[in-house]
Amino acid sequence: MTEQFYEAPTVEQVSELVAAKFGKAVQLKGSKPRRVYMSADKGVLFELATYIHDVLNFEQASSVCAVDYESHMTVVYHLSNYFNGMMIELTVDLANDDLTVASVAPIWGGANWHERETYELFGIVFEGHPKLERLLTPADYQFFPFRRSYKLRRSD
Repeated sequence: MTEQFYEAPTVEQVSELVAAKFGKAVQLKGSKPRRVYMSADKGVLFELATYIHDVLNFEQASSVCAVDYESHMTVVYHLSNYFNGMMIELTVDLANDDLTVASVAPIWGGANWHERETYELFGIVFEGHPKLERLLTPADYQFFPFRRSYKLRRSD
């Protein structure tokens, strides 16, 4: 039987339950009071996010953003539980030649614009997103301004 939390699990419970359910697909990186750090394989992201939302009762994706490293990109999720103020920082690494990952917007509606902004700035495609399109730049714009490979044009 799956444990259901109606208020909030502890840091230890989050770590133990996630490790038991997902095994090596999720790596626990550490914890602090009211904070858990983990990384996950992109293939289990949607299932993990659903578990974190539905079972562990984390009500909000407070932020979704990305980091462009030279060798790969990382999507960073901050998932919040309002009852006890706990946050999970979840990272998912993406190979530069496959910048796709499952959208968590169907789970947390608030992730919708965070994913759109991340797409617009980094070019990461969130599969299953309800309306993945640019927010501010023209729809036919071919560049992603927060990528390391993006070079600003000079007017001199």
